[in-house]
Amino acid sequence: MKTDFNYPNTDLLGPVVFRPDFNNFEKIDLNQAWSLFFTAGQEDKVLGQQVELGKFFTNLLIAIAFTGSVWAIYFNHIV
Repeated sequence: MKTDFNYPNTDLLGPVVFRPDFNNFEKIDLNQAWSLFFTAGQEDKVLGQQVELGKFFTNLLIAIAFTGSVWAIYFNHIV
C-alpha cells in the first residue's frame, strides 16, 4: 500500500500556537485571535484576511455582555 502523505515537518500536525514559526511575539489581529479561539489553537487563518469579521465577533461579544448585564440589573431590582 502506497500513501501520498509526506509530512517532513514534525510541527505540521500540532497546534499552530506551539509551532516555532507562529508568532515570534508579533501582534495578532482580530481574525487570527478569533480563528485560534474557534479552532482551539489549530489554525490561525480560518476566517481569512477580512478585518470586518473579527470586529463583528468582538462587537457581538461586547453586546451580549452588555445586554446580559442590563438584563441582570433590571430583573434584580424588580424582585
